[in-house]
Amino acid sequence: MRGGPPLETVDRVDLERYMGQWYVIANIPYFGERGNVAGRAIYRMRDDGRIDDIYRYRDGSFDAPEEEMTGVAWVVDEETNAEWKVQFYWPIRFGYYIIGLDEDYQWTVVGHPSREYAWIMAREPVVSDERYEALLALLEARGFDSSQLQKVPQRPEQVGQRGFQ
Repeated sequence: MRGGPPLETVDRVDLERYMGQWYVIANIPYFGERGNVAGRAIYRMRDDGRIDDIYRYRDGSFDAPEEEMTGVAWVVDEETNAEWKVQFYWPIRFGYYIIGLDEDYQWTVVGHPSREYAWIMAREPVVSDERYEALLALLEARGFDSSQLQKVPQRPEQVGQRGFQ
């Protein structure tokens, strides 16, 4: 664990704008994500104020059937809406800190306070190389080891390419 100072989040997240589908462009994966392709996170507000966190993916191959894990998230810091807790498996809960967010909500960077897990996500299945490098720099500036990030194939032709899982 790299640790360091508390993980700084963005100043404010408009939850309504944040909801919807995000393609997982790259991550420092946890056990449930390793080797997955076509990963997407889908967030939906619930009537009880919590957030459905739906992770859709294919296990290891674009020929594999689409699978889904469903979790629940809730906002911890209601002043910013940028710090959440997420639970996919009881009783495990983990911190979800929105540390980078495009003003047009086209990309986001999420980190775990341990700095051992991170996600770059976007509304489209690809981001430009320049954008990707800038987001890696953002992670480095927040104390993450950006060399640990692996790109998630969103298209079959990306499988096996340099930098992809």
